[in-house]
Amino acid sequence: MKISARNQISGTVETITPGAVNGSVKVAIGGGQTITANITEEAIADLGLAPGDAVTVIVKASDVMIGK
Repeated sequence: MKISARNQISGTVETITPGAVNGSVKVAIGGGQTITANITEEAIADLGLAPGDAVTVIVKASDVMIGK
């Protein structure tokens, strides 16, 4: 898959928490860190996501903030 977004992080699906419309997908990215994505239940089904799946987290945002 080619995509223009430069912020791509490989990881493994840890958990999927279903919701009414959107589900929460937690992805382990190494070093004990996780990224959580809230995506539609339809997208979860279309991608066939399940815990243990190797995935790529793609971050495309107009604003990225850093706090300290």
